[in-house]
Amino acid sequence: MTDDVVQRAAEILAGHRDSIDRLDAILVFTLAERFKHTQAVGVLKAQHDLPPSDPAREQKQIARLQDLATQADLDPEFAKKFLNFVIQEVIQHHEKHQS
Repeated sequence: MTDDVVQRAAEILAGHRDSIDRLDAILVFTLAERFKHTQAVGVLKAQHDLPPSDPAREQKQIARLQDLATQADLDPEFAKKFLNFVIQEVIQHHEKHQS
């Protein structure tokens, strides 16, 4: 490989990494915003003695996210695992408010 080819590959790699870094920041801030809302929901549920989880809503959200993943050309099974992880974190927060 010539130095020009290696240099161009390094520039392309740096561009991809910059995009990944920006997207990671977007993910973190988006998750933080989502958790602000779910924490408010947890407080509301605790105030009104509602259960910390809503399995019907969770299943609907998983199906919705899997559909969005398919549209975005992302593995729907990965989307399901990701949302299940987030849901479990939310439920744990809601249970803390119940105490």
